[in-house]
Amino acid sequence: MSTASPHWPASRGAAALLLVGCALLWSSAGLLSRLLEASSPLATTFWRSFFCALTMTMILLIEHRAAALAAIARMGWVGLFSGLMWSVMFTCFMIAIMLTSVANTLLVIGMAPLLSAILARVVLGERISLATWVVIGIAAAGLWWMVREALSGEGLIGLAIAAGVPLASAVNLVTIRRTGARVDLAPAVWIGAILSSLALLPFLARDEWLPPTTDLLVLLLLGAFQLALPCWLMVRAARLLKPHEVALIALLEVVLGPLWAWLGAGEVTPASTLQGGAVIVLALLANEWLRARQPAPTGGVA
Repeated sequence: MSTASPHWPASRGAAALLLVGCALLWSSAGLLSRLLEASSPLATTFWRSFFCALTMTMILLIEHRAAALAAIARMGWVGLFSGLMWSVMFTCFMIAIMLTSVANTLLVIGMAPLLSAILARVVLGERISLATWVVIGIAAAGLWWMVREALSGEGLIGLAIAAGVPLASAVNLVTIRRTGARVDLAPAVWIGAILSSLALLPFLARDEWLPPTTDLLVLLLLGAFQLALPCWLMVRAARLLKPHEVALIALLEVVLGPLWAWLGAGEVTPASTLQGGAVIVLALLANEWLRARQPAPTGGVA
């Protein structure tokens, strides 16, 4: 059996569209979390990771059948390392927003494209054009404009923990870019969910071991459709995209999240949020336009 990952999506354009779909699913977190009645942030993170692991188990069984365990084992230490990075991302966000503001957390997470570009340049030797650096800067400025009214200087520990999200994301994206053509790293999402669940389990209060039925359904949706499915698909898309491109497109999650909260929950969205989101979208469109103007590569992965 080949150890290479499935040959889909087949083109960079399809991969970019697939990643947009991932961002769409990721962005449902805010709306879904507002439907929770009694779950604390820690309990929400635990159950989301638990249902993510359960969903990934089903995906791996459908995709690999009896060879599911073999697919996990084939990843080797690289898969374990990628899984550790996923667990950091799954866990740090919720812990960070308990110790600092959501605005502070989002601004720190917005460093992902910059860190991904720097790490890809250092580790992979990928050249980043001046225009791309400008696009990354514009997207960062748009994110700052979105959250600027809610920023605060409090919660330095939370800011430090939040920094684990973009750092782990950048490391993971570079890992996928470097080895994804040879080894299928999708099962690493399962490892990350397992590690995240185990890390949070000791901190749950006794009454959080079994959430209310309504919360349990929402948590199932969060774990299956907001986390497992898009993360699994992201691994597929990341094979054909540069790390900073993945991180830039993933910023759509931050743009779409407030929009769904406004449409689905009637939350008032500040004008600065819409304005900053528009800047991020324009930056992403500019990046794709610049990418389309570049000559096609003569070989290798685009």
